[in-house]
This record gives sequence, C-alpha cells and structure tokens, in this order.
Amino acid sequence: MAATVRPPGRRRLRGRVLTWQIALYAVLVVLAIIYIYPFLVQVATSFKTDAGAAADPVGLIPAPFTWAAYQRLFLESAFPLWFANSVVVTISVTLGRVFFDSLAGYALARLRFRGRGVVFALLIGVMAVPAVVLLIPKFLVINQLGIYDSYTGMILPLLVDAAGVFIMKNFFESIPVAVEEQARVDGAGTFRIFWSVVLPMARPALITIIILSFQGSWNELSHFIVSTQSPELTTLTKGVASLASGQLSQGSQYPIKLAAAAIMTVPVAVIFFIFQRRIMNTSEGAVKE
Repeated sequence: MAATVRPPGRRRLRGRVLTWQIALYAVLVVLAIIYIYPFLVQVATSFKTDAGAAADPVGLIPAPFTWAAYQRLFLESAFPLWFANSVVVTISVTLGRVFFDSLAGYALARLRFRGRGVVFALLIGVMAVPAVVLLIPKFLVINQLGIYDSYTGMILPLLVDAAGVFIMKNFFESIPVAVEEQARVDGAGTFRIFWSVVLPMARPALITIIILSFQGSWNELSHFIVSTQSPELTTLTKGVASLASGQLSQGSQYPIKLAAAAIMTVPVAVIFFIFQRRIMNTSEGAVKE
C-alpha cells in the first residue's frame, strides 16, 4: 500500500502554526522571567551582607552566604510581635468578611425589601470611591467610637467590604431558586436555607473571598496608620515601613528589608496555593435537575 503524501500547502501551514507556537512560548517564558526575577533577587539579597548587597544588588548568588539579616529581624527587632499582630488581624478580618459578605450578598440576591436597589447602588458607589479618600472620615469615626488604638479599631472597620458583597450577590443569583424552594417546603427558615443549602454551594465564591480578604488585610497599611499608634499594635506592613526608614541602623540595610519582605510573602503564597485548585473548580456543587 502506497504511503499517503500530505499536500505541500498543509505542511507549510503546520510549519507556520508550529513557528507561531514556539514564538508565543518564547515570549511567555521571557515575561515569566521578567516577573519572577525581582522576587529571586529579593530572596537572594536577604542572605547577603550589607556590603555584598551594595556591591552586587541584583546578583542571585550571595557571596558570602549569611543568615545575619534573619537573625537581626527575630532577635534585634519587634518583628515577631509585628507578625503576631498581623496574624490576629488577618484571621479575624478574613473570617468576618466570609460571614458578613455572604450574609449581605444573600440578602441582596434573594430577599425582597424596600430600598434594595438603593442599597445596591450605594454598594457600587463605595466600590468606586478610592480608599485614601475615606481615611480621615474613618479616623474620625474610630476615634468617636472610642476604639482608636485597639484591636477592635483595627479589625471592626475591615469586617465587610463592598467588593466581597458584590461577588457573593452575583454568585447567589446564579444558583437556581428551586433549590431553596424544596428546603422551604420542608419548613426551613431563611437563615437555615442560607447556611445549610445555599452557602455550601457557593464554595468557589467563598474561596475567592478568603483569598482576597487574606491578601488585602495582610497587606493593609493605610488603615492601620489611622487606627493605631501604639508600638504594641504594629503590624508587619507598618513595621517593614519603619525598617525602610532605617529603624535598626544606618546604611542601606537591603538584606534585612528584603528578608522582612520575603517573609511577608510566604503566608499569602501558601493560602493561594492551598485554595487555587478549589477556586478553579467552579463546577463543584452543581445542582442536579
């Protein structure tokens, strides 16, 4: 049997497609290197001496290799206290946002009450306002309530965010109403339906809120500047900012600054890698008709 011969035009077309694919992957690799390289420099510099970092600021090989920056962070600064404060605030804010954002989102998606459209319009308006505009009013309210310079003042104003409510509202609206009608026939109340029926189906949206809330509260700086002044309540963002101003000693202090920044990135990266598979699995919890 004679072998089939492919037309020259088809071979040329496949060759062009392969060339474009190779070029595309080459561009993606270059972009990935450009994106990752600063992080690699950050980690490498944290293991350098001050002199080594000044002599070779973008080198990836510490010469000599030293743990001095990390030792100074944990033994000669209040870095452990900053880290503990950030953990307390971030966990509290994340749990609060998951609960209150989902409650508010469900109310806007399912409950019929007077002024619902106005509330949703105000929600969109809050999302459009830059956060820096609200700093002075936020400080005045916190101070008037008597919660300034306390964990309550750090946590309470961050427990609900407009973007999280918007995400949960849109996701709840995508869930068929028939799912709730069966539970209502069985005698379940509104909160029971929300908690036991609808909320478990909103897992992809909840994972999104967890990641965004954790990242946002962990990296928050402006709110903590206007809500606290006590050194005992300093978070990582405020502490690292003080390191950038030369708190521990004179000189560039590149290793200690980048060591603190490297440690700050670890929790956010861990949370993302833990939940990324679930946030992508949007078909989970689908309803059988």
